[in-house]
Amino acid sequence: MRSGFTLLEVLLAAIILGLGLTAILVSMSQSQKMMLSSSSLETAQEVMDLGEMAYPLSDVKDPDQDLDVRETKASDLWDIVAGSHGPKMTREQEEKFHGYTWERVALNRKDNEDDIKRLGNLYTVRVIVRWGNNRRGENDEESYVTFWRKKE
Repeated sequence: MRSGFTLLEVLLAAIILGLGLTAILVSMSQSQKMMLSSSSLETAQEVMDLGEMAYPLSDVKDPDQDLDVRETKASDLWDIVAGSHGPKMTREQEEKFHGYTWERVALNRKDNEDDIKRLGNLYTVRVIVRWGNNRRGENDEESYVTFWRKKE
């Protein structure tokens, strides 16, 4: 009797090993995508915070003039928050915030004045952070909706 493995046993072992390695590589690829995504979302949260510090809802007096804020670069938000004598962005921060923008839009600002009064002068406000490459169509965005009440 000969000792050793038959060709069928070797092929079966190779197939099982190949499937295991494939599963490991796929999970590593997915975890890398998740790490990149979480980094982008963390930066987006920082940009949301910068936008709220630069244009706080508590400072809004007139919804027709102050509530909407056009799309603003994260670096410009930094400059507004820091002021002329404050700290400048480091090179690392410039790279981190490159391509990120912040915008605030009142969703019901153009509604009938009576409808807004019926809602208790409550405005629905959407805050949006966008990032990515516009030229290639690789845009991502994160947003949240909050409310602002007009004081009479």
